Amino acid sequence: MSERLETLKKARARMIEDRDAHAKVLAAPFDRDKAERARTKFTEIQTLIDALDRAIKGEDVISPNS
Repeated sequence: MSERLETLKKARARMIEDRDAHAKVLAAPFDRDKAERARTKFTEIQTLIDALDRAIKGEDVISPNS
């Protein structure tokens, strides 16, 4: 596995951990301020995870030809 691909996968794993922390806040008893912040961060992080997934898929396509 290329160093770049490994880095992308590590970044994705880290973002999943961060996303999970915000999901726990959303699953907890409702607190408007905390829930609003958690919802915003969750959405931002999920967008980043989706971008990392696309980058990983791009590396998978490039790697066999390298």
